[in-house]
Amino acid sequence: MARVVRALRGMPNPRLTGLGSGLFCAAVMTLLGFLDGLLFGASLTVYGVLFVPVSLLTALWVRRGDLLTAPVVVPIAFAVGLVPVAESGDGLGGRLMGLVTALATEAGWLYGGTLVAGSAVIVRRIRLVRRRAAARNRPPAA
Repeated sequence: MARVVRALRGMPNPRLTGLGSGLFCAAVMTLLGFLDGLLFGASLTVYGVLFVPVSLLTALWVRRGDLLTAPVVVPIAFAVGLVPVAESGDGLGGRLMGLVTALATEAGWLYGGTLVAGSAVIVRRIRLVRRRAAARNRPPAA
């Protein structure tokens, strides 16, 4: 267990703004969508599985002041990255219908990733509130 904690502490720990976390998540999901299309033939299941860890990273890397943006930008990034993976017909209408169909059929992954991001944000927020309360209740240094 101690080795796992040390390994996790050695990982990068960026702090993204709300906009930065949205751009990060959307860019990574778009890249993963294109890679999924190239490597796995646009498998929606592979795309959904990859979405969950990206959601977690987004929630862990957002700044404390922008915590509440993570559960908002994650589903938007899911839809943005789904564009290259979704089946498309002829023209804009066919592409839009493929996107709506993919969103409907992959709603479980969308909700799961959003739940993971929301849970991580809630845990981080609770820890932040407890730290502030403990700092407020400490006796002043003499």
